[in-house]
Amino acid sequence: MRHWLTRTILATAAAVSFGGMAMAADYTLSVNTALTTDDPLYKGLEAFRENVAERTGGALEVKLFPSSQLGKDEDVLEQAKAGAPVAVVVDGGRLAVYVEELGVLGAPFLASGYDGMRKVVTSPLFEEWVTKLHDTGGLQILSFNWWQGERHLLTNKPIEKPADLNGIRMRTPGAPVWMETIRAMGATPTPMGWTEVYSALQQKVIDGAEAQDPATYGAKLYEVISNITKTGHINLITGLVTSGQWFDSLPEEYRTALREEALKAGDIASYGTRDALAEIEKKMEAEGVTISEIDVTPFREATAPVYDKLGYGDLRDKLRAIAAQ
Repeated sequence: MRHWLTRTILATAAAVSFGGMAMAADYTLSVNTALTTDDPLYKGLEAFRENVAERTGGALEVKLFPSSQLGKDEDVLEQAKAGAPVAVVVDGGRLAVYVEELGVLGAPFLASGYDGMRKVVTSPLFEEWVTKLHDTGGLQILSFNWWQGERHLLTNKPIEKPADLNGIRMRTPGAPVWMETIRAMGATPTPMGWTEVYSALQQKVIDGAEAQDPATYGAKLYEVISNITKTGHINLITGLVTSGQWFDSLPEEYRTALREEALKAGDIASYGTRDALAEIEKKMEAEGVTISEIDVTPFREATAPVYDKLGYGDLRDKLRAIAAQ
């Protein structure tokens, strides 16, 4: 009887172990983002994780790493380019080193709000860039409809016109289109990782920054700046980008699932962001930040030459026409 019981326990343990192995994911994708878990966009990433698992019966597992836990965006892109099963939420400016046209997505005053930008990043023209990035850069865009809001100026003094930014050392991502935009607006662009901005402002290494409301709030920058000037100079649309080599290794149905679910989740993230903006601004005002609406015409005029300087003049007109459809 004792031997029978022992054999039964061992058999049960083996079955449980085998079942556990059977339930393990065949593929894993680790997604990195500089954003925090309370950012509205993160809700979209959570939906992406759950929907991919459901769609693939658990065979493809998505793991999320907020607050840049896997490193800087550029470093994760290099890992992806080398074939690692990683992805990152990233702007077009950082991808312009691989496909120059993608940099135009971060150019100033390209379109207003999410709906116009969504038309651009789901257009046949954009899909050509997706293919080009895959073939020449080794990276695969899953979707590029992750809208984070319009970027505004974060300072410790009121800003009304470009001249008010003279002498201001302003943090911005290091991509050329961002650097040229901030320079054209009148400030001195200072490239820096997002996670370093709080301490840099606190220690006066920089005088200001520019960011969208959810990121500003998530990073608690309201503790180290006193003014937000709503210029909306860059309409921040980002994409979920992974390794082309890893993507190509997946079964076709999983590749399709990733792209379709990324697009759906991007809408969840973007509309969630849009709906959260007013409440986020109220919270920052309650913390003592002055939020100012201004006439952005002087900034629009000051940044207009950025397109031609970077060779985006023709693209500007094409994309604005697509956005206006």
